[in-house]
Order: sequence, then structure tokens, then C-alpha cells
Amino acid sequence: MSDPGDAASRPNVVLIMADQWRGDCLSGAGHPVVSTPYLDALAGRGVRFDRAYSAVPTCVPARTALHTGLSQRTHGRVSYLDGVDWDYPTTLAGELTRAGYQTEAVGKLHVHPERSRIGFEHVVLHSPTGLIRTARQQGRDPDLIDDYLPWLRRELGRDATFFDHGLDSNSLVARPWDKPEHTHPTNFVATQAADFLRRRDPRAPFFLFASFNAPHPPYDPPAWAFEQYLDAPMPDPPVGDWADVFAQFRRPGDPAAFAAEVSPAALRRARAGYYGHMSHVDQQVNFLLGELDQHGLADSTYVCFVADHGEMLGDHHLFRKAFPYEGSARIPMILAGPPGSDLAGGAVRDEVVELRDVMPTLLECAGVPVPASVEGHSLLELARGGAGAGWRDVLHGEHILFEQSLHWLTDGRTKYVWFSGSGHEQLFDLVDDPAETHDLAAGPGGPSRVAPWRERLIRELTDRPEGFTDGAALVTGRPVHPSLPHLR
Repeated sequence: MSDPGDAASRPNVVLIMADQWRGDCLSGAGHPVVSTPYLDALAGRGVRFDRAYSAVPTCVPARTALHTGLSQRTHGRVSYLDGVDWDYPTTLAGELTRAGYQTEAVGKLHVHPERSRIGFEHVVLHSPTGLIRTARQQGRDPDLIDDYLPWLRRELGRDATFFDHGLDSNSLVARPWDKPEHTHPTNFVATQAADFLRRRDPRAPFFLFASFNAPHPPYDPPAWAFEQYLDAPMPDPPVGDWADVFAQFRRPGDPAAFAAEVSPAALRRARAGYYGHMSHVDQQVNFLLGELDQHGLADSTYVCFVADHGEMLGDHHLFRKAFPYEGSARIPMILAGPPGSDLAGGAVRDEVVELRDVMPTLLECAGVPVPASVEGHSLLELARGGAGAGWRDVLHGEHILFEQSLHWLTDGRTKYVWFSGSGHEQLFDLVDDPAETHDLAAGPGGPSRVAPWRERLIRELTDRPEGFTDGAALVTGRPVHPSLPHLR
């Protein structure tokens, strides 16, 4: 552990995570519907990374990258799979704890076993609805994996639950929160995080991880947040000239489908619930930042805001996450620092960054050495206006979906997608076509434009155990399943 006197002089670190928040859903980034004035203000005094991605865009693998600083080739989680133990010896919280930081996690961790602290000294857990229901089905006491539910019963009575309004945790069905607003899970996370600021040890710097389940379904924001978007003008979701590639997977009538064509009315309510969650989180983030100020901590604290992945929200008739497209894989990322941190206030960077970069960034902010095992790169030089020389030229992402692995590469200007099951390829111009509506691989000159990207992916996948390449070409039809020994 570092010398206590040295630790006491270090800045505090607050990492705020939202679940399933699209990278384009900030009003300060030009979104035509959602209003996020407080996150916009945070970006205004810090730096917003416009090309931030989640390389494996679902909850478990994304959070693995965040907390370990590792790529999926190393951490091994290339799809969503619950119930696999976290056995990573080096984590962001663990390094800060060893360096003398008081470390606290509040909200969603989504690790296994569920009570694993992954290096934090203390955890106040809000487990997702799906995990709680699974625990009940397995005969386990949900109170053993969640702190919010017993708190809610203390507030509202012993029969209280937060999913008795009937909404599922991956459904596009939306309705307002049916209980007092202070009992909403979003308020719970913000209030518990603020309570940590009150009871922390003032002699030590702290690392606070505040992790919201919203805007992930269930789409149940408070009524004021939901209703402000019900009648708001909303542009139609983009539908690409390639959208029928997923037509065989559409499931009409299933509100939790990954692919579906839904009625305009149902989609409007889903979007109102989604954006309403965002406005609610935005205000609760402002409450938490206000608590920092009230405790005299604002001028000694770095604040980072990220999401684990996005949400397709009807784009191309797709929903949820795990897709290689911008709605699913692109995320918001903001870093703001205390006075004297030399961050370029209000700047927007367009380098391709990823969740694995958060750990080395926050360790450098704290003045703590970055372990050699970390594969991400600190964003601090970029945030201070550096030229970004030598930054990664391309990011590789992937996810298993529909019994195949969807791989993608992007340099922030172009995106290449490969379907391991069928060998289908796509190419998008993210500058002229940010909504990915036109597949260039299918047009004139497509084969020649695709070829160099295919070569890049072959190099990326060489030596992977799935056998996606023989070193000279991509190999289609290889079996994929998240329970294989090397896929965790």
C-alpha cells in the first residue's frame, strides 16, 4: 500500500455508469429528442469522447473490460453468459484500494458470484431484475444478491417489490414508475452514493463507482420524465437498405425480441420510456455532483461518465444490444477534472476509445501506476489536448448472436462487419452515413473496398481458438457457443 500521507494528497475519483445508453443520446451531442442538460454541463467543463465504443456490447463482457482494462481476446468474454466466476487478479478498484483509496461501489455490478467485491472495500448492490428472478427460480434468497429490494421493503412494507408493475427487464413495453419517486432504483443509487460521501473517511482519497441500471429496461421512469417525451416530435428510426438480413430472426409479438417490426405507437412509448430514464438519470447525476460540491469535494475530484453499451431502439428493426451497429456498440464517455487538471474544457475528441481505456485513465488521474497486464490506454493525454500520435488506428469488436459471431472493425470513419455463420460482409461510411443505412459492400466497387478490412480482421482473429481464419482467409460456419471453455 502507498504511504498514507502520499495517498491523502491524491485526487478523488467518481466513475458513473449507465446501462444501455446510446452514444448519440446526449442533447449536447445534437440528439434531436433527449434532454441531458447536466451531463452536457459536465462535458462542458471536461472532455467528451465522441467515438467511444463497447467492444463486446452486452453487460457482462463490457463490465469486464471496464474493471480489468483487458480486451476480449484476453478476458475471454465474447458473449453474454451469467454464472461464470470473476477470477481476474487485477481490477481498477483493487489497484486503487491497494494505493490507499477508500473504494465504494453502489448499484449494478453484474459479476459472479454476485457478492464478489472485485477489489472494492464495500458494495451496496442493486442487481438487475433478471438476476433476481433467476435467483428465485433457483431457490436462492434474492436478498443475498441485492440490497435495493430489502431497502424497498423497509420503505414501503414487507410485500413491496420493484417488478410488480409487470414490466420485464428486456421488454420494450413502457409505463411510468408506480411508487414514490424516491424509491426508484435510479434515486436509490444516487442517494446511497451520496450517503457514502457523508460517511467516508476524510483522511483518505476515495473512489466511488455509481452504477445505474437505467436506461436499461424495464422502461419505467417517473411519470414526469416519461410524459415529457410521449408527444415530443421524434424522427423515424433509420432502416438500412440491408435490414432484411435479419428478417428471419424477427419475432412478431415478442416485446423482448432482438429483431421485430413493431407498431408506431408501441415504439413511441418505448422511446419515451428510454429517453425518460435518461432525463431522470441526468438529474440524479446532477444531485450527486451537487453533493460533491456540498462536501467541498468538487475541486479535488475527477468525474467520468460512461455506459456499458447502447440500445438499437428500433433502428433497422432491431432492439436491445449485442449488435455491431452504432446504436448498440457506441457509448457516451465524458471525463471532467478538478481545477489544475489541465483538461481541455468543452473539447470533443474523435479518436476511437473503448471501455478498456477507462481503467488506465482513472489510475493515471489518481497518480497510481498502471499494471503491466492492462491492455487499454490512458485517455488523459487526449483529454489534455494532446495530438494523439500513435493512438489505435482500429478497434475490433464482436458478439455472439443468432448462433454466430458478429465481428466488426472501425476506425471511427468506416465500419466493417463480418457474420461468422454466413460469411456475409458489410461496410459503412460513418462520416457520410452515420446511421449506417447504406451497405457499401453490396454496391459498386464493394469487393475492392472490403478487401483491406477483411485482411485486418484475419490478422485480428489469427490464433483464436474458434478457427475463424486459417491465416489466409476467413472461415465461415465455425461453431460458436458462450459455454465453450475459452469463452467466458
